[in-house]
Amino acid sequence: MLEFTLIPIAFATSVVAGALGMGGGVLLIALMPGLVPTTAIIPIHAITQLASNASRAAFGWRNIDWTLVPAVALGSVAGAFLGAEVYSGLNLRWLPAFIGGVILFITWFKLPRPKGGNQLALVLLGFYQTGLGMVAGATGPLGAAVLAKHNGARDWIVVNTAVYMSLNHALRMMAFGFLGFAFMPWITLIIGMVVAVTLGSWVGTKLRSRIPQGNFLFWFKLLISALALRMITLSFLSPSS
Repeated sequence: MLEFTLIPIAFATSVVAGALGMGGGVLLIALMPGLVPTTAIIPIHAITQLASNASRAAFGWRNIDWTLVPAVALGSVAGAFLGAEVYSGLNLRWLPAFIGGVILFITWFKLPRPKGGNQLALVLLGFYQTGLGMVAGATGPLGAAVLAKHNGARDWIVVNTAVYMSLNHALRMMAFGFLGFAFMPWITLIIGMVVAVTLGSWVGTKLRSRIPQGNFLFWFKLLISALALRMITLSFLSPSS
């Protein structure tokens, strides 16, 4: 029953994502090791974050920019195919360590921005977001710099980040199905988490305009880093496969 502690955790992380536009998926995946088996971490994370991002986009539908979708979707399909090939060859013992390393990188280092025109940048964004997401799970913060070039308004960035991440997670979920992951044994947990993240998106959307930024992001980065280091430690402490 330990895995069901992920339901309130999913709610809390979705509130964070709804309020800040990022960070919820990273925080959730950093807390999953030890609560569910390694093989289930990224597939369950994908379907849960699909619900979180889709509901956040729906609650802010007036800010959706549909012109972004075709280019991101094109890149995402290609990224899903490549990421599935890489994931199928991974030694899953070291998957939490790999995810932890990616989290530390995207938290503390300046991220590479796709080069080229606006549409090309969106295609490349979809490609590496989905491809890397197949093996690292939470990659939402990677796209903020690209979207900021289109529009700097906070609500616009939050909602359209949710739109392209919904595409990302939907394709990853289908890819894991093709790879043979069985979602049905986890259906009770998945339903609970989906309901929790949908409620969290609603609460986060309501809180977005009321939360002062202050030094919150700095302390949030410290928390994420501690959880990432926990993931790396768990990989080294787990029995050899």
